[in-house]
Amino acid sequence: MTRPTAEVADADEPARRRATGRAVALLALVASAALIPLLGPRAALDGTGEAAAPGAGGIALLRMVLFAALCVPAGELFAARLARRVPGAPLEDAPRSWAPFAAAAGFVAALGLASVVATGNMLPDQLSDMDIGGLYETREGKLALLEVNAFVVAGLCALYRRPALQVWPLAAVAVAEALRAHPTTEYSPLVGSGLTLVHVVCAALWTGGLLHVLRMLRKWGPSEAGAALLGLYARVAAVLFAALTATGTWSALRRMPPGTVLDQLTTTAYGRTLLAKLLLVAVVAALALWARLRLRGATDPLGACSPARAEVVALGVVVVVSGVLTAVPLPIRW
Repeated sequence: MTRPTAEVADADEPARRRATGRAVALLALVASAALIPLLGPRAALDGTGEAAAPGAGGIALLRMVLFAALCVPAGELFAARLARRVPGAPLEDAPRSWAPFAAAAGFVAALGLASVVATGNMLPDQLSDMDIGGLYETREGKLALLEVNAFVVAGLCALYRRPALQVWPLAAVAVAEALRAHPTTEYSPLVGSGLTLVHVVCAALWTGGLLHVLRMLRKWGPSEAGAALLGLYARVAAVLFAALTATGTWSALRRMPPGTVLDQLTTTAYGRTLLAKLLLVAVVAALALWARLRLRGATDPLGACSPARAEVVALGVVVVVSGVLTAVPLPIRW
């Protein structure tokens, strides 16, 4: 009596196949995302004459996970704030938060990076290679510990239903990354850290925000509130893109003086990786423009979701390449 009939089983078969197809596609994307940082530094360094740092592929992978772990909860908070400004939005019907899983992934990545710092920026072969106490004695070690603790706090806030409090530990991670990227020996390190901070925050809000907006639209289904939310996000994302472009350009010119940019874009690992990132950002901008045009001219505004989904995948690849960018040698100023 309780066994499903053949008609019901046949009706469920297409949905089951779609779910399986999505799972396979997701696994393929995750595998590809892991291969890029592992192999990217070696490919970027090929023929440049530059020496790769020990374990550059592993460090790039950990940085990629850390950046992604920052994007997911920041995007959820950003998208939820936008949704509260949409009249009639079903706020109680929200998708399940991924913040606890992101915090766990970020904690593991930050712990791995802290172990590298504790070994003198070398990959540890065994626990005895690490000087844990030495982390408290160096600037880089303190920043690494700050990131580890910040992800722990962010995870606790997410688990205990205090999502708004995640702003502070996530901000601490962004500040730590900005300071880490510009050591005190660099020319005008505070300027560089300020540019990186704005760049990281805008990238996290853009990438994570679009991901969560699409998840909310999928949960809500076709509705006026969903179309309004996507339109509101599009307007804010335009400002984020402008800030990203300005800070990214300024930071690149600080690393590579204007007279050497064209040469270093093809002859250095940093320049090649930066060029790949720029091309990906151009693709993202084209997809975003396509989505905005469909949102404006379509009879069904939710038709803009298709290019928006492609946009969020492209943004994910940008995050992966950004991890590679942190692992290759910095260009030489001449």
